[in-house]
Amino acid sequence: MFLPSTRALLAYLHDVVMTGIAFALALYLRVGGQAFGYYMDALVLALPIMMVVAAITFRLFGLYRGIWRYASLPDLLQLARAVSVAVLAFILIMFLLTRLEALPRSLPLILWFVQLVLLGAPRFAYRLLKHRYLRRSAMDELGTPRIPVLLLGVGDAAEAFIRSLDHNGQGSYRVVGLLDEKGRRVGHEVRGIPVLGGPNDLARVVEELEGRGDRPQRLIVTKGRTEIPSALLRTLLDQGESLGLTLSRLPSLTEFKSALDEGKIEVRPIALEDLLGRPQAVLDRGAIEGMVGGRRVLVTGAGGTIGSELVRQIAALNPASLVLVDAGEFNLYSIDLEIRESFPGMELHAVLADVRERDRVFRLFQDHRPDLVFHAAALKHVPLVEANPTEGALTNVAGTRNVADAARASGCLAMVLISTDKAIRPTSVMGATKRFAESYCQALDLLPPRDGTETATRYMTVRFGNVLGSSGSVVPLFTRQLAQGGPLTVTHPDMRRYFMTVREAVELVLQASAHGAARGEDRGKVLVLDMGEPVKIVDLARQMIHLAGYRPGVDVQIEYTGLRPGEKLFEEILTAAETPSRTEADGVFLASPRVIDYALVNRALNELETAARAGDTERVLTILSNIVPDFRSEAVLPQAGLQV
Repeated sequence: MFLPSTRALLAYLHDVVMTGIAFALALYLRVGGQAFGYYMDALVLALPIMMVVAAITFRLFGLYRGIWRYASLPDLLQLARAVSVAVLAFILIMFLLTRLEALPRSLPLILWFVQLVLLGAPRFAYRLLKHRYLRRSAMDELGTPRIPVLLLGVGDAAEAFIRSLDHNGQGSYRVVGLLDEKGRRVGHEVRGIPVLGGPNDLARVVEELEGRGDRPQRLIVTKGRTEIPSALLRTLLDQGESLGLTLSRLPSLTEFKSALDEGKIEVRPIALEDLLGRPQAVLDRGAIEGMVGGRRVLVTGAGGTIGSELVRQIAALNPASLVLVDAGEFNLYSIDLEIRESFPGMELHAVLADVRERDRVFRLFQDHRPDLVFHAAALKHVPLVEANPTEGALTNVAGTRNVADAARASGCLAMVLISTDKAIRPTSVMGATKRFAESYCQALDLLPPRDGTETATRYMTVRFGNVLGSSGSVVPLFTRQLAQGGPLTVTHPDMRRYFMTVREAVELVLQASAHGAARGEDRGKVLVLDMGEPVKIVDLARQMIHLAGYRPGVDVQIEYTGLRPGEKLFEEILTAAETPSRTEADGVFLASPRVIDYALVNRALNELETAARAGDTERVLTILSNIVPDFRSEAVLPQAGLQV
């Protein structure tokens, strides 16, 4: 209860003195000139009592722990409580001493208001003066005015951002106007900053502000990704370049709150994910949690881009245990360490194993007896698999069979194969091997239960396109090329691809899996994720150049290198022959590709694995072309082989 500093002591003395002044002023306001005549005896008795009571009460309420320059509404409420208790205590004491006969009955109420004003007003006046001083000091230290910016979005985030800049006086930005993304609040103000127009008025608003000497240098988006259409962001990015505006955004909601607590909010560049134009799927989290929660789960390829994100999201769904399988030591170590730190109580097993080793895979399944298997292990780089078709066959096809057979032998409830849009009418060995793997899982899915079991293992294939930022994506390549000053290399000006973020891809994989696991009537079919609209790779390159602050074709060039072996201009996620249909799960389609009899596909796979282990590339390609009739590759050599 002691006063810790000279400033606190001065504030304490200020409040006690002001209490005395408040009492005298309240009595004067009530009775006028008689306060210092008729009521003089009462004033001499009551005023010291009120000051002593206030001195004790204010100490007990801890009014001097706060700092006046940060005085706010909670401080005012605490002050009001202290004044109320002091006035009530004063009334009680005076009643015991004089039965309140010497003072007007309305005096305590007037005293409460006057005392609150005399104690609260200096605090907020000091805060205002200190705030203005800090702003001038910050300007003096910087030596230049703060950067003028426009805000896109009128809401809580915009208000908090403006308030944070005004609060500490040390922000790098000065908000000169707002744009309402819906155009309904034009003419209104947010903390004194006018709403000047909508997104379509950007050029006009910039011109008007320039005429006032306040031309903005940056446009900051204050809304979340789901609130601002990506098409609008792409338009603003292009328009901003012509107007000399850099496009930025505020951090995510969680980071924004943390930044507010620290008193400083850092804006960040618009991310490529913001420009994708992907629809936001509605996730059935109850079904996903019901599928994973309390079950033993195994993930192959756990250290890869998709595999590691699967592990993260599955770990958050409270599985009974989680087995991470990968052939790469460092990737497995990294994801194992991350999950152990994030979920210290989870039963976690990190297993170094190659899915191509059948005996090792079977022992692994017998040891851990997983209920659910997510098979993400694969060779995915099209040019590399094109140059090494036997390796692609061994990992993508024989490896998938090993995992699928082990799942059936150990009594798994379900296995999920992570596939690719390149499996549709494939022109690459990688696409053909993934379609072969799909065919094998389709055939297994239609088999009756094993002897001694009531329910057959479900085999679900989930097919989707490119994952933004994955190791095989074009985005890391463009990032490296940008860091080197360019050029950015694009294989063809008409090249198009589907893209989604790794987080969203895995969310939809889990959603599709939960949907498929609950619908036995869909056995033998393939689940396909809704990828939205395809993106031209050259447009992606231009947008990345814009986001890096450069001008395409001026600061950084784009060069066309020609299609690589196995590539095609346009990837598909569905074909008319597969009779696609929507499902009850948002963002998931159901396709019905051609089903091959299990005996035939298994025999073909035996021949494929034998040829691959013998290094017989010609035979591998021939078998792939026979099992996958749509497979069109210049690498396929004419040779008699198994026909299906």
